[in-house]
Amino acid sequence: MDCVPVVVALVVTISSIAIIHLLTRGNKPCPPKLPPGSLGLPVIGQSLALLRAMRGDGGSRWIRDRIDRYGPVSKLSLFGTPTVLLAGPAANKFTFFSSALSTRQPRSVQRILGEKSILDIHGADHRRIRGALLEFLRPDMLRTYVGRIDGEVRRHLDESWAGRPTVTVLPLMKQLTFDIISALLFGLERGAARDALADDSARMLEGMWAIPANLPFTAFSRSLKASRRARRVLEGITRGKKASQLLEHGNGKAPSNSNSDLITCLLSLTDDLGDRLLTDEEIVDNAMVALIAGHDTSSILMTFMVRQLANDPVTLAAMVQGK
Repeated sequence: MDCVPVVVALVVTISSIAIIHLLTRGNKPCPPKLPPGSLGLPVIGQSLALLRAMRGDGGSRWIRDRIDRYGPVSKLSLFGTPTVLLAGPAANKFTFFSSALSTRQPRSVQRILGEKSILDIHGADHRRIRGALLEFLRPDMLRTYVGRIDGEVRRHLDESWAGRPTVTVLPLMKQLTFDIISALLFGLERGAARDALADDSARMLEGMWAIPANLPFTAFSRSLKASRRARRVLEGITRGKKASQLLEHGNGKAPSNSNSDLITCLLSLTDDLGDRLLTDEEIVDNAMVALIAGHDTSSILMTFMVRQLANDPVTLAAMVQGK
């Protein structure tokens, strides 16, 4: 019985949105030069249809059906944002080489990851932050990270793979990817804080692929709460590392390894006048992006790699012999 008020509120909310949309749709003049298609219901748009297709591994078919219906250019609404779908070589060229366009995440994603990330800034600020991030990824520094990554991988294999007749690969790859991100990017050691951050990062990902309705029972609402918790963790790490750098400087000590992790590296960068290159907010927002960006892509790639090796004994034997 406790869920009845929630269900009633949900029904009333959805019904109100639909009624308002139907009453106002006919009164709005159709702006000229808009592509064919429909924006659908406010906030919802075509998001539910796309998410349903993607859960059934039918995202490509959904897009193809839309192109067949409306042509290579059409309008729609995804995750609360008016959107134009472009398809074909000419559209790709226009998207990636036209100065008239700039990349920007939906407002719902900005609310989760922050507004000062490299995903949402342009011009001089984009070049400044991109240059700062590339400092951490210099080839000579990447070589120093290999040993730390190797240690995380060996520890993971000993704890989660060794002696087990079967394993479920994808969840383990996600765990391994997160452990490497936490150690290499944030300098966060194993413990309760890292475990909590792992749970929050999963919640954040769920909200990025959800209807952006900030209601108590929605995935988006849970994602915003997880984002606030994750941000507090990263803000605390940033404050702690900044205090350590100031203490070392005040004591006249040579700074410790400024590239030991991403946050330490970004805190150590200065411009030509000796001022900090990035603000604390910019560091935290881009750390939030780094937390999310490589998680699913890397873990899925490694899962398919393991699958390929399991089905290709010749290549697996060659790798084992060459270790």
